[in-house]
Amino acid sequence: MNQIILESPVFSVDAALKAAEFGVDRLELCSSFPEGGETPGAGMLSYLKSRVIIPIFVMIRPRGGDFVYSESEISAMEREIEILDEYGADGFVFGILKEDGSVNEQQCFRLVKKAGSKPCTFHRAVDESRDPVEAVEPIINCGFKRILTSGGKENVEKGLPVILQMLEKAGSDIIIMPGGGMKPELVKPLKESSPNLKEVHASCKIWEEIQMESTESTQSKQRLKRLTISPEIVKEFKKTFKNTF
Repeated sequence: MNQIILESPVFSVDAALKAAEFGVDRLELCSSFPEGGETPGAGMLSYLKSRVIIPIFVMIRPRGGDFVYSESEISAMEREIEILDEYGADGFVFGILKEDGSVNEQQCFRLVKKAGSKPCTFHRAVDESRDPVEAVEPIINCGFKRILTSGGKENVEKGLPVILQMLEKAGSDIIIMPGGGMKPELVKPLKESSPNLKEVHASCKIWEEIQMESTESTQSKQRLKRLTISPEIVKEFKKTFKNTF
């Protein structure tokens, strides 16, 4: 039986390299952590493709905020897919809603078509939809291969009942990938409740403190923090996956 796949979002070259080194199975490459993830630069993708062998899925999101996009934004997203595809993206991550909270199937289909043979993930825009369970079917119809979700709640733990409903509705038609405050201890109840659990999305993040000298006038050290990946958390997820089967 295949083991569960661990995907981690990364926002820097350092975090991406560490995630690959520590055993993460797939990267979700993003920029702008404060906004929850936006489209990264082609240069960073190109460099990482030369350094890591695990798949890199790329966020396609032109801005933070809501997931209702104008025609100009959709055109820009199509162009981002074209460019990042040329630089080796293994898949794409995006999600588009209508103002009424339903999935914008027409715009989603356009981007999925632009991605060609590269798999697409409908991201946590689904958690902002009017009904995440109801959204599963139109997302499947658009051609997405997986849905990243916290069950419409703040995190996976709170959204667990909805995630289980989504797993049941999806069956083998699409992968439901729990993510958003995902913890190793949540893997077992998810897997025991649904045989359809195949992948999880977890940041495995820690804030690494960096000390830098400040101005000459103060002669003091300024403490800064850098978001990176914890090998211990990755190891804990992997151990949990192994013990689940």
